Amino acid sequence: MTSVGDSFAWPFQDQQFFSKILVQGLITLIPIVGWIATFGWFMIIIDNYRAGRRELPPAGFHLERGIAIFIVYLVWAIVFGIPGGIIQGVGRNNDNAGLISLGGLIGFVLGLGLAFLAPSIISATHSAGFAGGFNVGGIWQTATVNPTNSIVAGLLIWVASIIAWAGIILCCVGLLFTIPYGVAIMAGVVAWFEGVSGGGGTAMAPAAPPPPPPAPAAPTA
Repeated sequence: MTSVGDSFAWPFQDQQFFSKILVQGLITLIPIVGWIATFGWFMIIIDNYRAGRRELPPAGFHLERGIAIFIVYLVWAIVFGIPGGIIQGVGRNNDNAGLISLGGLIGFVLGLGLAFLAPSIISATHSAGFAGGFNVGGIWQTATVNPTNSIVAGLLIWVASIIAWAGIILCCVGLLFTIPYGVAIMAGVVAWFEGVSGGGGTAMAPAAPPPPPPAPAAPTA
């Protein structure tokens, strides 16, 4: 993927785009299990795009691939949402409009921070599973090596999430198509981010062990 703009177009280049999107959209409607399955579908799309294959994987219950990114991102979202939520809760209990506004502002700022880290979080989880997804130092290093790439990728993931939920306008029926398409866009963005970041998740990989010392030379006669 040479351009981040390809992430919007590549899903349509799959000849079975419509059927794959529709079936995966139906699966997504299943609470928890369907969400994990679609997260797994998302990770396999990244695999395809990294390999240069402009195709979507078959729709299905890709639970094994989806469980890590589902849990990792859920934990990150909860952690980033706690401070603003606590302050807003205190404000509501005390009928304090100032605290409610402050909590909302803090939540918004932390939401931007999570969007900035999102490409690195997904890339790290894609490369190293739970260990990569919770490697805070490695994720921060990857995100800040080139902040511009993180900002662009984070912004487009945010745009893709808007597209994903836009289907609710059509009496929620449109979600069958917009959610899987939004997920496919996110996969393209992450594939692009991994490419421009040097292969995806390399900052999280442990250093290779040093080579063993050379064997001593045999004594001469």
